[in-house]
Amino acid sequence: MVTEDYLISADSHVMEDPELWSKRLPARWRADAPVFPTVEVGQGFQGHEGGKDPALRVEEMAVDGVAQEILFPTLGLGLFGITDPQLQQACFRVYNDWILEYCSVAPDRLFGLAVISTYDIDHAVSELERCRDAGFVGASVWEVPPDNLSFRSAHYDALWEAAQGLDMPINLHILTGSAYPLESERRTRIMMRLRRELSDRSRHANALVFQASNAMGDLITSGVLERFPQLRFVIVESEASWIPFILSQYDKFASRRNEDSSLGMLPSEYFCRNFHATFHNDPTLGSILPKWGAETCMWSNDFPHPNSTWPHSRTVIQRDLGHVPDDARRALVCGNVAGLYHLPVPASLPAPVAESRPA
Repeated sequence: MVTEDYLISADSHVMEDPELWSKRLPARWRADAPVFPTVEVGQGFQGHEGGKDPALRVEEMAVDGVAQEILFPTLGLGLFGITDPQLQQACFRVYNDWILEYCSVAPDRLFGLAVISTYDIDHAVSELERCRDAGFVGASVWEVPPDNLSFRSAHYDALWEAAQGLDMPINLHILTGSAYPLESERRTRIMMRLRRELSDRSRHANALVFQASNAMGDLITSGVLERFPQLRFVIVESEASWIPFILSQYDKFASRRNEDSSLGMLPSEYFCRNFHATFHNDPTLGSILPKWGAETCMWSNDFPHPNSTWPHSRTVIQRDLGHVPDDARRALVCGNVAGLYHLPVPASLPAPVAESRPA
């Protein structure tokens, strides 16, 4: 059993107060504040008290043997679907200020990522700079942009340049962007469609991989990484075992040279240089490690959501990564994420408070 590894989750979540935005938005926006239902612990995505309370979170992390976490929103993911640029900017600033307060309870263990509105790129650059100065280690943008703001366009170039210069990795989390609108009428229609798709789990799984693959493909094949060679992207919560197949297809078409291209490397080479991907319960990935992914993939536990591996994370790691050489496994569960975000990792590796029970 793997017990000695220092674990850092590259994708965990907070559970915001449903009234966070109605309480904190400036007065001019308060009437348009997003409204979310109150959810008790154990319901929906609020799986544990630590989602709301950072002090309790640290205790719950100890049960799972997790030392540090990169934190994403829960309710805030839906804010990427707001179509009013100024309202989205105001909502994101509220969240960014709040997550700093949350992480301040344990600043050496909890690391929030800024959420950045990208309708107005000058504003996006300004907010990225503000958040970097405040201590954020990275940022998130939508994974599914509107059709008129494709990742293939030059619209984002000033943001990419700023993120590269500030050494701020850009995260693309599932369920964010134009495919998931927040406005009530359109959101109702889309959620009804998603519920129908959820009844067919294969369609839902296909949609999530399709969206992540599109974002990754647009960023690689459009030349973004030629222009910004030190820019870093993270594919978040889409698992990772599908990626080498998709990259092999990109490479196949690129090798045919039947399309005009300014790329100087194969798509798979750009991925290895510029991308990371998180995984938290992907047995198939374990079967191809460490041949592929040991330097780019990052383990996560998705706490406190019901899909989380908590409190069995070490059991799942043993199942999926127990066969991987020690140095590669430690890169996957600690080294890659620590290096990407420049996290302070102690020289000694603390033992977990309690052994994970069998899943």
